Amino acid sequence: MTLVAFFEKFDLFTDAPNAVVRMRELVRHLAVTGKLVVQDASDEPGEQLLKKIEAERAAAVKARQISPMKALPEVGKADLSFDLQPGWVAARLIELVMEIQTGPFGSSLHKSDYQLGGTPVINPASLKEGKIVPIDEMAIGHTTLKRLEVFKLCEGDIVMARRGEMGRCAIVTKGEAGWLCGTGSLVLRMPRAMHAPYLAMLIGAPMARTYLGGASVGATMQNLNQSILAKMPVGVPPLAEQKRIVAKVDELMALCDRLEAQQQEREAQHTVLARAALARFADAPTPANLDFIFHKSYDISPADLRKSILTLAVQGKLVPQDIDEANAREMIDRAMVKRQKTINVKGLRRKELDESADLFEHKDLPSSWCVERFANLVDPENTISYGVLVPGNDVPDGIPFVRAQDICLSNHPARPNKTIAPEIEKPYARTRLTGGEILLCVVGSIGKLGVVPDSWAGANIARAVARIKPIPDVLRDYLLLVLQEDSVQNYFKSTTRTLAQPTLNVGMIEQTPIPIPPLVEQRRIVAKVDQLMALVDALETQLADSRATATNLLSALVAELTGTASGPKVSAQGTSGTGRRGRPRKMP
Repeated sequence: MTLVAFFEKFDLFTDAPNAVVRMRELVRHLAVTGKLVVQDASDEPGEQLLKKIEAERAAAVKARQISPMKALPEVGKADLSFDLQPGWVAARLIELVMEIQTGPFGSSLHKSDYQLGGTPVINPASLKEGKIVPIDEMAIGHTTLKRLEVFKLCEGDIVMARRGEMGRCAIVTKGEAGWLCGTGSLVLRMPRAMHAPYLAMLIGAPMARTYLGGASVGATMQNLNQSILAKMPVGVPPLAEQKRIVAKVDELMALCDRLEAQQQEREAQHTVLARAALARFADAPTPANLDFIFHKSYDISPADLRKSILTLAVQGKLVPQDIDEANAREMIDRAMVKRQKTINVKGLRRKELDESADLFEHKDLPSSWCVERFANLVDPENTISYGVLVPGNDVPDGIPFVRAQDICLSNHPARPNKTIAPEIEKPYARTRLTGGEILLCVVGSIGKLGVVPDSWAGANIARAVARIKPIPDVLRDYLLLVLQEDSVQNYFKSTTRTLAQPTLNVGMIEQTPIPIPPLVEQRRIVAKVDQLMALVDALETQLADSRATATNLLSALVAELTGTASGPKVSAQGTSGTGRRGRPRKMP
């Protein structure tokens, strides 16, 4: 495959993560390994280029403008990960520059030296996308500049970050000459015989960044080791080819820019369509049939679909209402009478609750629905409660102990991992589990939900976990849907207090307004949600498979073009053979 065809087939792997980023990396890799443009036998070879740079450096040393370069071992064949093209020569990076100069020591610049409107100081934060972007606060006055004038930048220098993301650099323009190299940067002073844009591109290429990352030191912040940078092995093309390579890279990067812009525009359009489609259902005055949306190309994310399904479910817009069914208000009123009798007979405490409002407006729900505070929907003998405050260490054959990390909605282990001493658990018998309860995380991961499997019967819960046991008139699985819905989750988070950890007060949970449909409708809603969530799961699997296919295709094409694929090698120029004199044929 040719590189041009690779770009033309972008739509085949547009679903691959970071597809355009990888295309840019590919272009840079091909550029610095001599596979991007055709070699020309009439070009003055790279070996002659090195001799010119050496002569220019020797003259500067004689004039005492720079220090002599230390002797370095020649670049061996094993030092480079690719074969050199005809006319290319292997060298160390230091051989391509006049000198490498670091910025001033940190102690040379003080906070008092900086002033707005002064001469910019170029640190790594000033290097953005191959350009120098001065920072207003990072500037110095005339006196400081005169003291540090040895660190001033010259036109044509390459200023490079020596910490943070390796390989960031920019070429100093005429208007930037005279600015100061900062403590976190270094300067590659360029000879006349070398094409600075090519060297800047080489430094930012994947192979160089990998090398530079390995050449960095420091525990808290990586700092580039200057001596290792100087020894970096590189392939050096003829000067004329350097210029052709840079021109071709600029052309292909502009194409990448257009592809990226098209991709972003397409994603923005898909997002608008997706939001409009979901809003249409959320605002529908009648029950919405979501099935058809799974067959439309709106690129709605599975996460958004799940949220929309839950919202429709708790707003009474997911399944049709039946006028012959009992009214939820009447059902809940009967349950409240029964609840009050239990409270009176057993001398239980009934908490005072606010009127149900705010979260779910009655006018937005079907007429057969009602709203009730959470505390009235749980077993009066098993109110919403959290468990053991200080569990102590694990003990063999102790009481199983459920922590926040244990709770989940499916795929439970047979038993929780931790067990605690019976004497520690005994005072918390009120929160001992029987199986089937809802668990809600109230410390740390606020709003995380789980269901107690039967195999956990007899276990107890941590302080970070609240146990919820609904009354018979509210299906546990319906209540789980409500508790997962965005507005309830947001309510929990908005009422959370931040102590040592985010903590949700049980009293606030009890005040949560819960929308209640008739019991028969609750069953229909749960069944419909299960059906639609299964469709979402299938859609998510299809999307994952599509992305995996696109990623594999992109990786195979990159491997083919870079010559790392197994089997017969296909030239990046679009042919498996070579032209005359063993030179690659020109890329179309």
